[in-house]
Amino acid sequence: MSQHLLESISSKPTVAPLERPQRHNPEQALVLSALAPESVVDHLDDDAEPVELITFGTVRECCPGCQHTHLRLVLRQRRVRLAHLFCTQCHGCFDAHYTNGQSALTI
Repeated sequence: MSQHLLESISSKPTVAPLERPQRHNPEQALVLSALAPESVVDHLDDDAEPVELITFGTVRECCPGCQHTHLRLVLRQRRVRLAHLFCTQCHGCFDAHYTNGQSALTI
């Protein structure tokens, strides 16, 4: 036998405030380190051919070089050896880790 509970419906809609995680804890701050693009992406013998990377969204961190372009997440794939953050403006590659040394890009 199933039992249904009825809740009273108020005439005023309740709106929960949107909460974002705050990074006030220094251990949660990200440290970005520049990576040599050839160390994370395999190139073919013909460097004139562009490498197609699949990116998985924009992160809130900005490129340390450009300082205005949000970085994009690139996970390991056929020609990508190492998950990293990528700047579409300057084509820079970056590793991200926390101040305690733990990688931020490990699943």
